[in-house]
Amino acid sequence: MLTINEVRKKFGVFTAVDGLNLEIPSGEIFGLLGANGAGKTTTFRMILGLLTPTEGSITWNGKEISYETSDVVGYLPEERGLYPKLTVREQLIYLGQLRGMSRSLIQEQTENWLKRFGADEYLNKKVESLSKGNQQKIQFIAAVIHRPELLILDEPFSGLDPVNVELLKNAVHELKKEGTTIVFSSHRMEHVEELCEHLCIMHKGRSVVQGNLKDIKRSFGKKNVSVKADFDLSYLKDTNGVVKHRLTADGIILQVEREEAANELFLAIQSKGFVRKFELEEPSLNDIFIEKVGVVHE
Repeated sequence: MLTINEVRKKFGVFTAVDGLNLEIPSGEIFGLLGANGAGKTTTFRMILGLLTPTEGSITWNGKEISYETSDVVGYLPEERGLYPKLTVREQLIYLGQLRGMSRSLIQEQTENWLKRFGADEYLNKKVESLSKGNQQKIQFIAAVIHRPELLILDEPFSGLDPVNVELLKNAVHELKKEGTTIVFSSHRMEHVEELCEHLCIMHKGRSVVQGNLKDIKRSFGKKNVSVKADFDLSYLKDTNGVVKHRLTADGIILQVEREEAANELFLAIQSKGFVRKFELEEPSLNDIFIEKVGVVHE
């Protein structure tokens, strides 16, 4: 288990992380979200042992994070961290040996991962000659080649097209099944909703939402109603109980403060014309993020 206990990190008078408490069970994918400046990267760096908390403690399986635990941790940073002049082979051999791996095991793992990602042809190419998407795949391989127990993924899908996003998602799911604990951050809320059972939303260094994703959605209270019809639906925004609305190309999405308001919406469209869709939905993670943080996640 990864345990973060009353952690604070100050840089002079500025507090980047303020009293953070998290418990992340082994073998789980945990989402850590927040707008720019929320304290996510600082938290990641403390988990990795690159920064020391000003107060509090971070432990992995009961032991404090330090350079001695670095071999059990993998990290894919948001920024590119590869050596552009080295070939993919040279890159992965060097980074694997830093993790204490034998050359033969590195070569075996490299071939397996490159084949899985359809990137065999890049083995002897310099990193600088690869596209951003392929560099991201190599950086992911570098983060997991030593089969870490704890894996930190900061914007792992950056620069990837939809096909490669799915390849990486499948790899993440496989690592979870093998017992790897994964702490994951992304600007794409749909990826977080798909991958994470539990999450924490940070704002100005503090946790403002934390827990099981299903429970968070259930306790949020507000619901979304999606309506598609062959007539103008804009009048629905004035229905009692509607707090937000967004017109779409073929309908409207409304946020209501209680489920009963959905009944009023349903009554309001009866006998108006042909309705192709009327659906009551759970709030999206994006809705919750904006409500709690006050900004779009970007």
